[in-house]
Amino acid sequence: MEARRCSSAAQQDCAHPFIHDVKLSTAQRIKGALLGSILFPLRVTLAALFFLIMWPLARLRLAGLSEEERAKPVTGWRSWLFHPPIWLLSRAVFFSLGFLWVRVKGRRANLREAPVLVVAPHSGFFDMLVLCPTQLATVVSRSENTSLPVIGALLEFNQSVLVSRKDPESRKKAVAQLIQRLTSGGYWPQMLMFPEGTTTNGRSLIKFKPGAFLAGVPVQPVLLHYPNRLDTVRWTYRGTTWMEAIWYTTSQLYTNMTVEFLPVYKPSEEEKKDPNLYADNVQKLMARALGVPATDYVMEGRVPVSKVGGLSLPLESPARAALTELRRGGLGEQEIQATIDRIINRCGEDPQGSKVSVEELASVLGLRDRRAALHVCGLYSKDESVDLRQLGLSVLALSGLTDFGSLLHSAFTLFDREKRGSLSAQQLSGLMGALLGVPQQDTAALYAEACGGGSLTEGKSLAYRLLRAAMTSTIMEEKKTDGKQMMF
Repeated sequence: MEARRCSSAAQQDCAHPFIHDVKLSTAQRIKGALLGSILFPLRVTLAALFFLIMWPLARLRLAGLSEEERAKPVTGWRSWLFHPPIWLLSRAVFFSLGFLWVRVKGRRANLREAPVLVVAPHSGFFDMLVLCPTQLATVVSRSENTSLPVIGALLEFNQSVLVSRKDPESRKKAVAQLIQRLTSGGYWPQMLMFPEGTTTNGRSLIKFKPGAFLAGVPVQPVLLHYPNRLDTVRWTYRGTTWMEAIWYTTSQLYTNMTVEFLPVYKPSEEEKKDPNLYADNVQKLMARALGVPATDYVMEGRVPVSKVGGLSLPLESPARAALTELRRGGLGEQEIQATIDRIINRCGEDPQGSKVSVEELASVLGLRDRRAALHVCGLYSKDESVDLRQLGLSVLALSGLTDFGSLLHSAFTLFDREKRGSLSAQQLSGLMGALLGVPQQDTAALYAEACGGGSLTEGKSLAYRLLRAAMTSTIMEEKKTDGKQMMF
């Protein structure tokens, strides 16, 4: 049986993996409130107590070692003396939170058979219970987590591979360290990784990141199941909050978890040379075992997107939320069109002044409430500034206020700042990011195909067709839900 993969033409048939809400009946709410008032404080207190006991024990494991010694796997008495109590206390933490027993299916491969365990689906922080049946396998974590109380000590104890998402050099160092450990021939302990890279609702598998597959060594797929009447453990991009997940879970009499070890997957020569192919094939195998679709969804920064032909297509267009905010601010269709025209004209007249602050944005959009302008700004940027080209073009593309030819002309004009009549690869990346509403990092193939060996001009029919096709798959669904007709 083939694993289902959601194509770009059928993405709407796949469940949105980044949304999860716990649906409770009135009886379940009453039961949860009664049990939670007793179990929640008791369980959280016990878990905190076990964590506090672990803290000094975890620090002692590497105490007194130099940086050079810490760069090698712990051996001897430091290994056998501290590992058992940390394992027992880890299990005690989850036992106190209601995970009274964990069912294990299949056999865990040894280090020689599979240097890395790949675990999915990744649902939330309760997934870390999988470390107990895997004997506290080494993990990969954000370097920022080392500053957290207890967690930092446990990462040090675990000799985790640390990576900073903000520092490209840190990523390169982490990749080199990861490959070195996985190809050490048993010198380093077995590793455990969540290849999805973020949490989902488990109704599909999102695209696997290639990290666990870079070394080209065999992997053992591990499936996590939560066979409970209420699905309370998941914490996703939108929906149930992390605090609600803890409350709902600890308010249950107990929570079931099953860890299923699948047979070791040995890569082919082709997969060893192509980590992305390797990752995709393991994803499809695990999706088939779970009975869910394998999708091309990923989380880029704070935005859920679908990867199609190197492009990042947003699952939820920021332009749609921006339009909603403008309408909520009292702007009708004519006012919105006038506002967008004003933005396009401003950017065309002053190419260097397209980036504006929240205050300027409020003035440009005609919004009296700064919070509304701040919300619109946050849809496109992590700081309190936004590129008006991105806002204007993405809203124009979604709103249906113009035909595609006029839209493309405006986009070319705004990004051809030198007035050369053609776009560079970087400018095309910016143009596509503006039209789609999210940054585009991998448009090299699209640029090469659109250029056809020459320069990328507005008049090239191939460029027109490619850009139109690239946008249709993401905008069409937005247009359907917005109740308007596609003008492309």
